[in-house]
Amino acid sequence: MDNEFSNKWTDNDFENMVWHDSTIYSITFSDKYELLLDIDYILKWVNLEKNDTFFQFWIAPATLIFKNVYNLKIESNIVDLIITNINRDNPQPPKNAKHIGMALEYDWLIETTQGEITFKSIGFEQHLRKSPILSNEQRIR
Repeated sequence: MDNEFSNKWTDNDFENMVWHDSTIYSITFSDKYELLLDIDYILKWVNLEKNDTFFQFWIAPATLIFKNVYNLKIESNIVDLIITNINRDNPQPPKNAKHIGMALEYDWLIETTQGEITFKSIGFEQHLRKSPILSNEQRIR
């Protein structure tokens, strides 16, 4: 199954990615103006039988890294954060475009079951930290 899934994604993959029901375990800030989220990323929902209402999930621990982050606001209870959606909007030139060599930044909104996280960023990378496993739950225990 390892060859079926990518181990790294970037902004170019945004339109094809879905973070719905991904659990956030930690939020970290780096000295490089990065926002790092430790998540369980659901790569694929698997319907077991045609008429079955239960699913299994290909899931892996991942790090989601947003770059050149500022104007960060966390309006959320930090316990049991589960992503419902991630949106980007309002493309604009970054204030430090010459320094970072990027032409656009976005307003980002991470909607969770406990509230919202908003910020400005030029984009993201996401890396799987381990191979995906097939699970009956939407998180790795």
